[in-house]
Amino acid sequence: MIQYSAEAGAILGRASSQHRHLLAAYGRDLGAAFQIADDVLDVEGDAAEIGKTAGKDAAAGKATMVAVLGLDLARSHADMLARQAAAHLDGFGDRAANLRALAAFVVARRS
Repeated sequence: MIQYSAEAGAILGRASSQHRHLLAAYGRDLGAAFQIADDVLDVEGDAAEIGKTAGKDAAAGKATMVAVLGLDLARSHADMLARQAAAHLDGFGDRAANLRALAAFVVARRS
């Protein structure tokens, strides 16, 4: 969903093929980082803070990245994906500052 949004914005903004590819890669990595961060929050988040019952994924037996990698590795992987997403934006200079900030936010958020 996030990849689609990033790429659709590039298409609608008539971005070059190269920029469109970079924005799609940004969206792909950002989406994966967001999902892993969500999995981490399900394990260690406070229900009042995250707005849903914590531990629901484990109780349902969902195959999350936390279940596969463990909490620390999943958190590290989300951080790496967020950094990688931001790196896709290097060629955009200051125009992509908000998108870089978004990449940092998705892994630091508490809800």
